[in-house]
Amino acid sequence: MPRWLSLLLMSLLLPALARAAVETKTVEYRQGDARLVGYLAYPKDAKGPLPGVLVVHEWMGLNDYAKRRAEQLAELGYVALAADIYGDGKLAANRDEAGKLAGAYKKDRPLLRARAAAGLAALKAQANVAADKIAAIGYCFGGTTVLELARSGADVAGVVSFHGGLDSPAPQDAKNVRAKVLALHGADDPYVPADQVAAFEQEMRAGGVDWQLIAYGKAVHGFTNAANGSDNSKGAAYNAAADARSWLAMQQFFDELFAKK
Repeated sequence: MPRWLSLLLMSLLLPALARAAVETKTVEYRQGDARLVGYLAYPKDAKGPLPGVLVVHEWMGLNDYAKRRAEQLAELGYVALAADIYGDGKLAANRDEAGKLAGAYKKDRPLLRARAAAGLAALKAQANVAADKIAAIGYCFGGTTVLELARSGADVAGVVSFHGGLDSPAPQDAKNVRAKVLALHGADDPYVPADQVAAFEQEMRAGGVDWQLIAYGKAVHGFTNAANGSDNSKGAAYNAAADARSWLAMQQFFDELFAKK
């Protein structure tokens, strides 16, 4: 393994040594009549208030992967709430069910935005969170979700999409974006093809958004999740280099967002 990649991977693994310093708990909140069950992670001994990060899960629902990402953020000094978009902590039993669940929300962007906004409100309500220092990140389906949160005009400093869908049925809504936007994209992602990337770039430009897009070579969809395996021909596969690079890109983005506040 190249030395640079070893160093990047160590940056992901070293925080695990401090895992004992992280507290976690379940947070129940609501959107309309829906009961939502989030997962909160925060530094045990840190003096608050701290910057907060909303984490939005992949299409399978709020599973251990999203929870672990929240814990990693807590290890970095953030209060992280992994949101529950589907409600009642529902997890998809298989890919077909996941497709139906995620598809229903993608077809109903107002509902998707409302569920994300409810998670954001629950995060801001935490006593140890600095309400003026908030970001949101999401993976795959969650990446689409945090971009929709930004398009809704939500009061967040920045959003980060990890291999999320970049399409929008209402690109004119980019004019509402108040957040800085970072899209971390697999350059060979068959589910987010070049025309969708180009449309996203044009949308951001037309909306006057402060945006960045980083494309990782040899990476396809789902490149941050080792559970996806390593076979790019399946369309979704783990890429250790892209995983490490994108996590560092997020950290640098957060440093920029919160350094002067």
